Amino acid sequence: MDIKGEQFIPVPRPQVWAALNDVEVLKQAIPGCDSMTRLSDTEIEATVTAKVGPVKATFKGQVTLSDLDPPNGYSIHGEGKGGVAGFAKGGAKVRLADAPGGTTLRYDVDAAVGGKLAQIGARLIEGTARKLADEFFAAFTRIATERP
Repeated sequence: MDIKGEQFIPVPRPQVWAALNDVEVLKQAIPGCDSMTRLSDTEIEATVTAKVGPVKATFKGQVTLSDLDPPNGYSIHGEGKGGVAGFAKGGAKVRLADAPGGTTLRYDVDAAVGGKLAQIGARLIEGTARKLADEFFAAFTRIATERP
């Protein structure tokens, strides 16, 4: 599954970069995020509860940041296991660019799922992923805009 998109955030790029690297901001913005802990400058562990069609599962996983280019972007790779529901793994490239009145955040996500999740069907999974991305960016934009 490949999802691309962009989001305008009405704050300067350094402020968006700082929010993208703040685990408290991410925890608040990620739908269903139960916990998030920074293990190192480039590693984050998280627990997220998600519902895809009839399957609801709690995923525990680790994310690694690479290709760090502050305040322009990074690559993110991770894998989460949800017990009998299966697993999700993938990566994304996140790029920030100055825009009139704020910052444009562009993302390109490549993800795969296995187990019961894979049996649900690609259309339902992709629809849910797009919905979660929309919810994340709405919350992230609100939080990043409210920060000092």
